[in-house]
This record gives sequence, C-alpha cells and structure tokens, in this order.
Amino acid sequence: MDIKEQIEKVFNSVNKSQSALNSFKKAPESFVKKILGNAIPSDVISKIVEGVKAKLGLDKISGIAESLGGLFKK
Repeated sequence: MDIKEQIEKVFNSVNKSQSALNSFKKAPESFVKKILGNAIPSDVISKIVEGVKAKLGLDKISGIAESLGGLFKK
C-alpha cells in the first residue's frame, strides 16, 4: 500500500465539499475508513490522517500567500 497515494485520495475527497471537510475535521479516522475501507490498520490510518492534515495546512498557507502577493501587485 502506497501511503502517499492514499493520502492524495483522502485529500481529494476532503476537498470536494465543505461538508466533507467538516466530516474530516470532526472524525478524521472515521472519514479515512469511509473512503478507503475498514481493512487498513489503525497505525496506517493515523499516518494518512496526519498526511492529509499537513496537506490541508500547506494548501491554506499557499492560498494566504497568493492572496497577500496580490496585494502588492500594481
């Protein structure tokens, strides 16, 4: 199992809608199981959750940076 691939799959699912994002924030482990199935060991689910959270944080930071960059353009 490629964890990076699984992180991408869950991340893409989280970004589909605000309700998906809210579901992930409320119960990330359950959300991952819903997307990828229950056969994944809990230690792997934890790594996937952390990876998705990291990607969400990076996306928010890059969006903020782009917004701030637009302020300084003439």
